Amino acid sequence: MKRQIGISEWIGFGVTAAGGTILHFLYDWLGGKEWIAPFSGVNESTWEHMKLLFWPTFIFSVVQSFFFRDRENFWCVKLRGILLGLALIPIIFYTYNGAIGKSPDWINIAIFFISAAAVYICETRLFNSEKVICRSPKLAFAALCAIGVLFAVFTFRTPEIGIFLDPLTGTYGI
Repeated sequence: MKRQIGISEWIGFGVTAAGGTILHFLYDWLGGKEWIAPFSGVNESTWEHMKLLFWPTFIFSVVQSFFFRDRENFWCVKLRGILLGLALIPIIFYTYNGAIGKSPDWINIAIFFISAAAVYICETRLFNSEKVICRSPKLAFAALCAIGVLFAVFTFRTPEIGIFLDPLTGTYGI
């Protein structure tokens, strides 16, 4: 079982890396269609980059859950891993920019891949340790769904705070 989890998590990293990269450009590629906006990056804000990590990871997790139904702690581990990745993007980005100044694009891309890798490394370790006690897998899944709803809502009703600010245009949201 440990080997299956490891292989599955490697596949998840690949799906997240490829999916996030595609989602970064998809809104523009489709001519700014609003139906894709909740899932795709609509600007260069930190929030939108977090969305690029969330959706492929969450969708992969839903598919993966059908193969690991015997894991009672599945959704609790997934929640922890995804929250880690979502937290790392702004933590690394703002720490780097605060210490060094404006970061080049390759650093921002690296932050995404580092955060995605951290998700799957964390999950693999948690699955293999079998120390995660999941009291409510349904609540963990519901929390992930709520995060998805927030990504959708804040795409159209964007709070005017720093994490939502597009540094290129000085605007918020679409």
